[in-house]
Amino acid sequence: MVCLLLLKPTLSPTAKPLSRIPRKLLTFSLCCSYISSMSSQNEPSDVTSQSTPLELQKYPTPLSPPLPTISKEIELARAMAASSRSSLFSFSMSDILYEDQWLIVVNKPQGIYCETMLEKILTSCVDSSKSIGLNDVSFCWELCKQNSHKLIDWKELQSSLGFKVSQPELHLANRLDRDTSGVMLITKSHKVASKLVKAFTNHKVRKTYIAQCVGSAPKWENITVKSGHGRSKFGIWRVYAASDVGRTLPGGSVVRDMETSFELLSVNGQGKLEELYECKKGETIVADEKRPEIDAEAKVDEILVRAFPRSGRTHQIRLHCQYLGIPIRGDVKYEGVYEWKGKIYDRHELHAETLSFEHPITGRPLVFHAPLPGWASPQLQPL
Repeated sequence: MVCLLLLKPTLSPTAKPLSRIPRKLLTFSLCCSYISSMSSQNEPSDVTSQSTPLELQKYPTPLSPPLPTISKEIELARAMAASSRSSLFSFSMSDILYEDQWLIVVNKPQGIYCETMLEKILTSCVDSSKSIGLNDVSFCWELCKQNSHKLIDWKELQSSLGFKVSQPELHLANRLDRDTSGVMLITKSHKVASKLVKAFTNHKVRKTYIAQCVGSAPKWENITVKSGHGRSKFGIWRVYAASDVGRTLPGGSVVRDMETSFELLSVNGQGKLEELYECKKGETIVADEKRPEIDAEAKVDEILVRAFPRSGRTHQIRLHCQYLGIPIRGDVKYEGVYEWKGKIYDRHELHAETLSFEHPITGRPLVFHAPLPGWASPQLQPL
């Protein structure tokens, strides 16, 4: 069946109507166009341009929705604000949760990049007795305390001491998103860093997070979500079906497995906080279909949850909270509310609560707690 679509031509001021073009020239031009179109049908076509739609159909379809349009503008403003804060941020000795000759564990504040923390630690003369290598530990510790409020110029320090000062070699063992606060682990050598990377890869490191969400109060007390994780054709992290794990994505990467367990702590300020390192068994959801769209009018409850990530995918907890219909407050990238009860939230509310693992050198079990942020404490009133 052939369909003809007649369009009324729109002529520019300089265009000539067909009636003014000599008939012979017009006939010749139309014949040339017809011959050209016929010959092009016999030539090999551009496989890439014509096969692209079919190729895209071969890729798995994400279960979570794309980014809200407004989120790009908000995220850009937040990134610019964070860059400004970075230049003003001053690392304090009180930010250190633990330190030995191999590790530093710090409590990263909200709205600060991990790289900023690393840079400030390097310039703050932390644990100077080990980084400088002096025998007089008391002198170096006193030097560290005296200068804890300002940055250390290592060249100036070396010049004043009269001998070579070796700056410590620090590495990020785990990363937190810019607006996520809490426990962050830093190593002092490549050897220790490689051991911890292996521990993270083999799921030997256990983590818990606290998240403030907004949505309809869940009916579950404990739940586990298993799904796929990957970048969509637009380069955005999305939730994929568990059955899509291993399938190729448009950028050449593959869908990877992602699993998070959740514990309900409080609803609208009524709840309690128990120290748990393993989530209690509950319902398990294997994500294989799109979840219902989040109804804006259904975002009526403040929900505090503890998350137990079994894998370490980018934005894992944020994505799974979105999938459960309880996006994190302030997380505009994943449908979290930007304004709530008359207040604007310029950062998402997610906190790395604990980190536990075996010491990479001594083998001693270690458990680190970061103090709860101000937004979490009011939500934990006795039932």
